[in-house]
Amino acid sequence: MQHPEVESLDRDGILKVQREGLAGLGARLAQCDAWKAHFAEAGMKPEDLASEDGLANAPFMDKSLLRDRYPFPFLTVPMEKVERFVATSGTTGLPVTFGMTKNDLHGLLPYQMARLLTAAGVRSGFRAYQGYGYGLWIGGPALDAGFSAVGCTNFPIGPGRGELAARWLRDHAYDVTSMSPLWLMTLVQAAKHQGIDPRTEWTLKVAILGGQSVSAEFRAQLEAELPQGFMSHNIYGTTEAGGPILAISTPYTHADDELQLLNEDTVIVEILDPKTMKPVSDGEVGEIVVTTLRKEASPVVRWRTRDLVRLSPRPYDCPSGRRGMRKIGRIIGRTDDMIKFKGVIVFPSQIEDVIAGIPGLAKEAWQIYVDKEATTIGKMTVAVESVSAEQRPGEVCAADVRREIKARLGINV
Repeated sequence: MQHPEVESLDRDGILKVQREGLAGLGARLAQCDAWKAHFAEAGMKPEDLASEDGLANAPFMDKSLLRDRYPFPFLTVPMEKVERFVATSGTTGLPVTFGMTKNDLHGLLPYQMARLLTAAGVRSGFRAYQGYGYGLWIGGPALDAGFSAVGCTNFPIGPGRGELAARWLRDHAYDVTSMSPLWLMTLVQAAKHQGIDPRTEWTLKVAILGGQSVSAEFRAQLEAELPQGFMSHNIYGTTEAGGPILAISTPYTHADDELQLLNEDTVIVEILDPKTMKPVSDGEVGEIVVTTLRKEASPVVRWRTRDLVRLSPRPYDCPSGRRGMRKIGRIIGRTDDMIKFKGVIVFPSQIEDVIAGIPGLAKEAWQIYVDKEATTIGKMTVAVESVSAEQRPGEVCAADVRREIKARLGINV
């Protein structure tokens, strides 16, 4: 364990740390007019976070709330205290900026990232190929901070330069990489085109996969292409939470396709029913809602991520000895990409899981069409792309997709 004094706490111990963190957060927010006004709309004061039911009654936050306060929403420190800004992708509208103080960037972020990377099996002395993007995106800087804190030698290549990166994976003998899963699979193919066998000529031990949630089927295919003992781990976080710092899979959760919320001492994660906004029970699906306890420049309180996840049926039962930090499934979809088709809730990730498990299909090339605006009726079409090299007729692959979707979701497409 990177921080055994925290990671070995039981749930009551974690909740005690969170209560102390909420009291400190409320005191800081009470110094900011924008935050006082936000809480006042709910008939509260920021200091109410210190009370037992303070967080449960606190108002929620979403992107529309932040965009209404453009360009620097809820900035809680003077601009001269902000070392850098990061921003959301802007895929659903104008990007939202979040400040980071010196401590946010060089204290809190390395603390959080080092714990996740260590739990996933990254060790001091590893050579790291950092393949996430930079600029305003938090991904690259967060992994840089984590690799440095663990004691890795970092090669911050970022995305792109596939043929060269495939060679460097051999020549530089990287132990760990961080990138999107599709890019890693692309590099496997780029290596083979150059006559390099990733299974025997690469030395990768661990991959930290982010940017998209990958199915167990896709992950198994990826691991089969890489050296014996290699393990891939999903990592999860958001810009609003402070980076990819919320959860990661570990050697203890890998087989169950689960991740563990390893930073619950610095970030409170609520998993709430998106209709009632009440906590879900073990094994149920809910929306991830985030409150940052120690972030200085741009904290959030009850930030609605819109990401849906299943709370583990056994959230505290981990052989790692981490008894107070819950386990979750991988992200299964978003409240805003949910499709209701003939009374059945369908997430694109469920379709992706089916496609990933069928040989002869391009795993990254598929689309869903629904022919009615009112998506409770009509016809759903799933378009897939066959891979000629695998020599499976397209109509056979299509039949497999249709059969598996019917078996898993009970719908005809």
